[in-house]
Amino acid sequence: MSTAAAPNVTAATQRAGKAAPVAAGSNEAAKPTKYSHKQAQPYNEDELAKFNVPSFTVKDLLSAIPAHCFERSAFKSFTYVFYDLAMVAALGYAATYIDPSVGSYFSQNKANALTPYLSLGVQQNLARFALWSVYWVLQGLVFTGLWVIAHECGHQSFSTSKTLNNAVGWVLHSALLVPYHSWRISHARHHAATGHLTRDEVFVPRTRSQKGLLPLKPAAKAGSDAGEDEEVVSEEETWGEWLKETLEDAPAYNLFYIFIQQLFGWPLYLIQNASGQLHYPKFTNHFNPEAIIFDKRHRSQILISDLGIACTLAAMAFGASVAPRGFTDVFRYYLIPYLWCNHWLVMITYLQHTDPMLPHYKAETWTFPRGALCTIDRQWLGPVGPYLLHGISETHVLHHVSSKIPHYHAWEATEALKARLGEHYAKSTENVFVSLWKSIRECKYIEESDQVAFYRNGKGVPKRTVSPDSGYNSDSAIAMSE
Repeated sequence: MSTAAAPNVTAATQRAGKAAPVAAGSNEAAKPTKYSHKQAQPYNEDELAKFNVPSFTVKDLLSAIPAHCFERSAFKSFTYVFYDLAMVAALGYAATYIDPSVGSYFSQNKANALTPYLSLGVQQNLARFALWSVYWVLQGLVFTGLWVIAHECGHQSFSTSKTLNNAVGWVLHSALLVPYHSWRISHARHHAATGHLTRDEVFVPRTRSQKGLLPLKPAAKAGSDAGEDEEVVSEEETWGEWLKETLEDAPAYNLFYIFIQQLFGWPLYLIQNASGQLHYPKFTNHFNPEAIIFDKRHRSQILISDLGIACTLAAMAFGASVAPRGFTDVFRYYLIPYLWCNHWLVMITYLQHTDPMLPHYKAETWTFPRGALCTIDRQWLGPVGPYLLHGISETHVLHHVSSKIPHYHAWEATEALKARLGEHYAKSTENVFVSLWKSIRECKYIEESDQVAFYRNGKGVPKRTVSPDSGYNSDSAIAMSE
């Protein structure tokens, strides 16, 4: 990281949706391009929402936040830990009554209005599954709340004591099968380079070529120079190329993609850097102290994180050996809520940084303040976000401006920051499941030539572009070079 200023590049050089012109007489000009069978959709750039690249400094952002919002209290933070643990215990205790209560009810009622259509055995199984499902969803949300508190420990916003923060964070995250220090370190890198196309750590946008897709056939639109320097090759795509392109926009495939992302996204990120930087070595993971994410000073912390995971796995094995139903009880009381926790975690973080209206910056135009604003606040299922998830989704823009502000001050700090940011504050009140589907469908890839990139849909159309009057220069923000 350096304190060099980001260069002043005019918006005209963005050329949204068009590759940079090829120099006359170059080899590239004569080389034909093989295109996808799918053609780009024409669009009028003047009709797209305009984005003015912000020029805030770090001081501009931090000075807007009241000083007391930076105060951290171990006592107050522990009240939230005990509050969440009490809910975990209460839900777990209530779940012990599900099977006996359902069994008792159906043993005393030999027939009901549904008996002609469903046998009592089927009804009993359905009732049991419904009640267990309520437990799994609620416990998964509470687990996620504990995960959020451990995440705050990693940011040192839990208290003023680094030792206490790391101790509490290690216990809570280890209990949720998260390698505390390993993820704390990689997550700090994410905060240091949010929105940076080659330095950010997670949910990094891909270009079509990075996704293994051929270029779209240039859109035929009046006055466009698209394709005038290139020859469209008529040879057919390979079967694999055709299938990959066809699936990209298929609703059924998109739904399947959501299922895989929500179920396996978090462990795959920890194990093999899924959705992270492509230039990292293959199988980069959070459990290996030699991984490129870490350096030599982190070695002992990575091993301590691995020990925490081992302790939780050992506790699960012990629980399975003493529980009345063995591993079935571990699966029902812990593992399924754990999977729900993973689902909420992936969905929250994905939607925080993936939206067709959010910019992403190349190294030449990135600064820390710009990167910090490459996120969006979202209302999360009414009271669920504020009371069970501690506002991690509703106050995320503020969190990237200053990650040491505890969640109980983040609400006030957000209101103060909003006043300073004006048009540069992003918030959505749309139902998050609708937003998830829209983002999966609309955030397909970015254009490689864009200095400030916005996601495009499968037909190559963005929803936003840089304003013609917007300059990228900033003479006092933090820039990160390649």
